[in-house]
Amino acid sequence: MAASGSTVVGTLAAPVGQVRTARPSRRRPWDRWLAHLILLGAVTVIAFPLYYAFVISTQTLSEASSLPPRLLPSSHFLENYAAAWQRAGLSRLLLNSAFVALAIALGKIVISILSAFAIVYFDFRGKTFAFWMVFVTLMLPIPVRFVSTYEVVSHLGWINSYWGLTVPLMASATGTFLFRQFFQTVPDSLAEAAQLDGAGPLRFLWSILLPLSKANMAALFVILFVYGWNEYLWPLMITTTAEMRTAVVGIEALVPRGGSQLPEWNVIMAAAMMTLLPPVIVIVTMQRWFVKGLIEQEK
Repeated sequence: MAASGSTVVGTLAAPVGQVRTARPSRRRPWDRWLAHLILLGAVTVIAFPLYYAFVISTQTLSEASSLPPRLLPSSHFLENYAAAWQRAGLSRLLLNSAFVALAIALGKIVISILSAFAIVYFDFRGKTFAFWMVFVTLMLPIPVRFVSTYEVVSHLGWINSYWGLTVPLMASATGTFLFRQFFQTVPDSLAEAAQLDGAGPLRFLWSILLPLSKANMAALFVILFVYGWNEYLWPLMITTTAEMRTAVVGIEALVPRGGSQLPEWNVIMAAAMMTLLPPVIVIVTMQRWFVKGLIEQEK
């Protein structure tokens, strides 16, 4: 009995020892510190230009032009921002930018969903060729098409109008490609069940596909809103009056035309910081949906 008991203890002790030795080794502390230092260095490199622009927006012109540069905020915050708001007319410019960015983002999403829906769920001759023709437009930079687009817009009478600012920029090959890839992951059984229930194509799109695409639409909306807000060359070409300019273009009015006058960089940076604020608010507000949409798109 004693021998058998020792045998049982021995057989039980061996797996316990193996389990103890199989524990994963702890991560070394210096690895964690190195990772944090790399992340802090990257954040510092990215955020320092924004911080320095904010510092200049709170200084006087002499402080902003001093050498070596001052890296601490000054006490002229309200004065500079009020001057930038009045001189550039930012109230109208920000409204124009908001309208243009929203119209471009929503228009691109609607056109992309409809085109991707047609490519995935409808069978017609030349469907693959049509998709690749849409996809090939990604290889053409947008400024390359500005001359021909400007000619078309001028014939339509859309110069210096909201139609001219938004409609030519609504087509999106990127959005079409993203929604096409997402629609292809939707099970065919959903489309078959909708067809058996008597739902038409638009009802299937509205009731099934759009609710499933909320995260993707949110992620694409953030990207397209920032794109529309930061657009500079096309609004500069298509507008002829200061009232129709966007905020990004309107900052240029604060830069003196002559070479004898020194630019007031403190006021210019104050206008730039106020112009930067709306897209930052959109990104922070929709950050959770943005990340969720990117993760689902990768899946």
